[in-house]
Amino acid sequence: MRDQVSKIVLRRGFENKKNKGERIMKKKKILALFLVLAMSCSMMACSKKDDKQSIAGDTNNDGQIDMGTEDDVEVDEENKGEHLDSFEASTSGKWEAMFTPVEMEGRAIDMANFDLTPTKEELEAMKKEPAYGQKVLYYMADGCTAGPTVAAHLGYYEEAGLESEGVKGNSYTEALGNNQATVAVGHIATMLVPIINNVDITFTGGAHIGCKSLYVLADSEYETTEDLKGTSISVPNGIGKSDYNITCLLLDADGINPQKDVNLTAVSADACLTAMTNGEISAALLSDTFAYGLVKDGTLKCVRSLLDEDFADENCCMIAMNRTFTKENPVISKKITQAVQKAHAYMRDNPEEATKMLIDQGWNGGDYEMNVMLNNSLQFGLDQDFTEVSLKDVVEKYVKLGLIQNMDDVDEIMSLAWTPVLD
Repeated sequence: MRDQVSKIVLRRGFENKKNKGERIMKKKKILALFLVLAMSCSMMACSKKDDKQSIAGDTNNDGQIDMGTEDDVEVDEENKGEHLDSFEASTSGKWEAMFTPVEMEGRAIDMANFDLTPTKEELEAMKKEPAYGQKVLYYMADGCTAGPTVAAHLGYYEEAGLESEGVKGNSYTEALGNNQATVAVGHIATMLVPIINNVDITFTGGAHIGCKSLYVLADSEYETTEDLKGTSISVPNGIGKSDYNITCLLLDADGINPQKDVNLTAVSADACLTAMTNGEISAALLSDTFAYGLVKDGTLKCVRSLLDEDFADENCCMIAMNRTFTKENPVISKKITQAVQKAHAYMRDNPEEATKMLIDQGWNGGDYEMNVMLNNSLQFGLDQDFTEVSLKDVVEKYVKLGLIQNMDDVDEIMSLAWTPVLD
């Protein structure tokens, strides 16, 4: 790259010898070009990394990465072994071990052989509900939030006696809140605060555990969250949104005050690597799918993760529905939630087949083996009791950290946020 830049300077300098005044002006322009290119040169050892980043993106600004990293990333099967937390995995070089699920009794809901066909009593009750005969409007999403879309693809809504239609929008929060979508899967961190602010949404079931982590440059001095005190950390989708909330939870777990001990700032996922290289930020909260290839090629390392053992008992993403819809249509809401949970159970119990389907349908991007491993780590389809306890714990943390400001009664918040239709 430096040779290229030099050639540009020499060539343009030669061409402009005829006119002194013009030559001076053009030299100034060339100098500016040189400086820009020189900044790029500082990260040329990672030129492929920019390409990887461009493959991924949060097109709906909902905190969810739609695509994965490049296709040729290699998964070291020998390093999966026993689960290691992010720090141990990074320092030992056994990165894959972070994605080995933490064993936890009672976490998974068993829906593999569940018959979704409505009973006679359910069918009679469904016929009395206002939404009977209307299509289930499932929010079409990719990756780890694809459960409602997978349910449609596998015919589970029809098995439950329901017609369905996929919808898309600017965000699942907006679509659910305006009743433009009946059901979606998304981050607690995205929807909990809007729910408290009277957006017409409630959670009806648990989808999966964490899919995001804090990353730093691999050759940086930072090894733990403690090392990040006094630095700037990117929360890509903005202050007060899901990445901000998740980062606050990760830092608080280590005794770090996210409002006082660090500076949380918004830098898009696509720009985080450049910002780290330039010293503008020290760390960023990123989707593991997005970051995986950059860890494997030695660009990034992980210092904290939602996959760490102390977060393995917490929901990350939830099944969400329009709250008014669930009140007016409790039995239909139950059948919809059952259909999505059966899809989640399929994704958990059949990781290879499910991943192939997600890739074939364009709902996952990147390397097949990587996606199998990452999808398996999420433990899709979480038990109702597990989900309720986990959600209440998250609500308590949000109140403690001031992420929820206009309500401090945990039980009152739970009455809005949690509608356990499967009970």
